Amino acid sequence: LDAYSPADPSMPPNPLTHLSLRDRSEMQLQSEADRRSLPGTWTRSSPEHTTILRGGVRRCLQQQCEQTVRIVHAKVAQKSYGNEKRFFCPPPCVYLSGPGWRVKPGQDQAHQAGETGPTVCGYMGLDSASGSAAETQKLNFEQQPDSREFSCAKTLYISDADKRKHFRLVLRLVLRGGRELGTFHSRLIKVISKPSQKKQSLKNTDLCISSGSKVSLFNRLRSQTVSTRYLSVEDGAFVASARQWAAFTLHLADGHSSQGDFPPREGYVRYGSLVQLVCTLTGITLPPMIIRKVAKQCALLDVDEPISQLHKCAFQFPGSPPGGGGTYLCLATEKVVQFQASPCPKEANRALLNDSSCWTIIGTESVEFSFSTSLACTLEPVTPVPLISTLELSGGGDVATLELHGENFHAGLKVWFGDVEAETMYRSPRSLVCVVPDVAAFCSDWRWLRAPITIPVSLVRSDGLFYPSAFSFTYTPEYSARPGHTGVPEPATDADALLESIHQEFTRTNFHLFIQT
Repeated sequence: LDAYSPADPSMPPNPLTHLSLRDRSEMQLQSEADRRSLPGTWTRSSPEHTTILRGGVRRCLQQQCEQTVRIVHAKVAQKSYGNEKRFFCPPPCVYLSGPGWRVKPGQDQAHQAGETGPTVCGYMGLDSASGSAAETQKLNFEQQPDSREFSCAKTLYISDADKRKHFRLVLRLVLRGGRELGTFHSRLIKVISKPSQKKQSLKNTDLCISSGSKVSLFNRLRSQTVSTRYLSVEDGAFVASARQWAAFTLHLADGHSSQGDFPPREGYVRYGSLVQLVCTLTGITLPPMIIRKVAKQCALLDVDEPISQLHKCAFQFPGSPPGGGGTYLCLATEKVVQFQASPCPKEANRALLNDSSCWTIIGTESVEFSFSTSLACTLEPVTPVPLISTLELSGGGDVATLELHGENFHAGLKVWFGDVEAETMYRSPRSLVCVVPDVAAFCSDWRWLRAPITIPVSLVRSDGLFYPSAFSFTYTPEYSARPGHTGVPEPATDADALLESIHQEFTRTNFHLFIQT
């Protein structure tokens, strides 16, 4: 995201800026005891509190001691009727990552007491549920080779007594000793009665799958739940796993593009399109394949309708001879192989498949919550964790404000640029506004600065809880040699006035916002 706004000469006099904060006597700096501000009020922590936090924030940024909770789940869930239990497929999974999980409050005491086993456990259910044991599943985390902790909820379902069209999953994490870490919510999940068998219309975009979206693929032999295998990636190879599933980015591919090069192509994916699957975690890709609709264990070669959620499909490798047949993506126990289909003797536009080459496709969602408890001296839960979605720059020159759009914001949050706290205004649970700090706070030699400075943007709760983000702010100076200027400059008659003019010229810069990937 690139944003630029020149200084606005129409701004009212004495604006609230990062250059004049110390000179504004009417500015009431908020003390630690007065954190709960009303929307629309500019606030800043007390100098003592800021000094204490600054060193801790600097350590958090240098040591990267954050803890991340990642929930991955399907976009839709099929409703259960009567006494049946249609467990969510693929099952919702939770990943705990980050070095902060290895240094938890009370961990040393636990080790001294001789306790072993996981340091955190979870409970997952549906929102608005009663919370009974039948509706909430306990999650036991196990460590993976990549140091992440993993667990999944395999027995969750939604009954026909629940009349909602959408719901969320609720994850409750509890540390060893019974202290509650927090309650985390998934993205919204759409409830469907059964997969649509009709020709899908683009008017019902909730069920269509667009290029660039995340999907999961699974295979179920003879419609038996115990035989479900998910397309996944392990040790750099594609596998069919009965335990873990992976999310893949589904790209509309170009037959002329090189592997890994995806020209921007928007739109909904249709059968007969050339697509490419890219693992969202490892970046490993399968070769470009043609996606085909499956009906009665046959690949339909003449169908071009949009793909819908929970449709059965097959993936044909290009270069197949005309007249049916062809090679398709297939599984053999836990291996991913190729299957040679045969032409249908009765219909020319069909290819006969086996069970192992028929896949079910479904869209997936994920949400990440990152925080660090190393600064906080509190037993309060870390939730709600604020999530930043976009940044919007306003003004320029002496007056620059940054608006953070997202969710779970509250009045107890302050925006930090690196280890510098910014004056913050709470507007709503989805909006925070802050004053961009002066570049001099990050570089003592700013007067001679000619290279951009990139500063991470994070949030800090009033009790010291640190929330890192994937966003950063870059100060970019504009510099050009003075025309006709040669030789050594003459000493300025008024050095202070010269420095002030340089300062003003520097702060009238282009500000650029970047998302760190």
